[in-house]
Amino acid sequence: MRIVLATDTYPPEINGVATSTYNLCKTLKAHGHEVLVLATNPSGKETIFEDGVIRIPGIELKKLYGYRASPFYNRKAMKALYDFKPDVIHCQTDAGIGIFGMLAAARMKIGTIYTFHTMIEDYAYYVTKGHFDRFARHSVRWFYRRKSELVTEFIAPSEKIKDYLRSIGIDRSVTVIPTGIEFDRFSRANEDLAVTQTLKKKYGIKPSEFVLLSLGRIAKEKSIDIILRGYADYLKGNPSVPTKFLIIGLGPAEEELKLLSVQLGIEKNVIFGGKCAPSETQKYYHLGDCFASASITETQGLTFMEAMAAELPVLARYDDNLVGTIQDGTTGFFFTDDTFAEKFDHVIKMSEEEKKRIQLAAMKAIEPYSMERFYQNIIEVYKRVSKKHW
Repeated sequence: MRIVLATDTYPPEINGVATSTYNLCKTLKAHGHEVLVLATNPSGKETIFEDGVIRIPGIELKKLYGYRASPFYNRKAMKALYDFKPDVIHCQTDAGIGIFGMLAAARMKIGTIYTFHTMIEDYAYYVTKGHFDRFARHSVRWFYRRKSELVTEFIAPSEKIKDYLRSIGIDRSVTVIPTGIEFDRFSRANEDLAVTQTLKKKYGIKPSEFVLLSLGRIAKEKSIDIILRGYADYLKGNPSVPTKFLIIGLGPAEEELKLLSVQLGIEKNVIFGGKCAPSETQKYYHLGDCFASASITETQGLTFMEAMAAELPVLARYDDNLVGTIQDGTTGFFFTDDTFAEKFDHVIKMSEEEKKRIQLAAMKAIEPYSMERFYQNIIEVYKRVSKKHW
């Protein structure tokens, strides 16, 4: 098949949507399909063509952690789409290029698939600053209901998202397909020990120090402040235990979190490591001894599963979206705002036997997220949508 992936974010940008779209593109090509990616140009004002990716310029919105808003139409890109003659267009994002992809599909009279990656309602505060929040949420729901008129089928990465779509009045076909994970890439068996040691030296981490890891966008909705406070509570009760909290990523909340670490008196134990390339995230999982996230805005939680694939114990703030993947005390641990220190202490003190048990259970829990199963599920939707527009 000839498939177009339309997305407002794509590597070298680092976030769940960019990674998911990149992995999808890679696995489709590996199975012999032709793929054209429509994405933003993160560094220039020209429309460029490179290695099967059309990059369209846009305006940088700094308050949305560098997100670029591209126009709904681009003449050069539209001509390239007509030349490519796609069977389907798969939109990964809502505005800009996502809308352009849907308009192109309508003009070319081909099927459109939309994957609901992001709970936009949870990001309304970036625009409203807390004012007219209810109106903003109603507007988002109205937008999706109107959008559904242009979409042939929806893909939801979890049952939670499917339920949300139904609750706001979306009656189109919705298929639940969790994003695939490259297990081999994150496996400890493929760890480069020399790279791990180099990174520890770079960040000043001693061999004896237990590394608590956070990886991803540093933004308000990720609630990293909850982990910082919980980590501070742990340090108060365990000042002699050698630990470091390594935060990898960039985002608008970074300076605020640095200030918080100073206010909590734990700045010597907290390392802000900056960004890493999407192709190198496995190196940072291998650097950690435990992974933690307090975000409850994830549509699926890719970083949790990547950490589990890297055999890291996972500490997650409870979210319905994670039930089934994370089973408290079996495949990982749930914490609340008040119990992080307690759960972190337990992870550090775990016996090798308990650690191995959790690792094995975690690997079994993420088996349904293999790239091959992801591909088989996706291609079934593509074929069905394509047939609807023969």
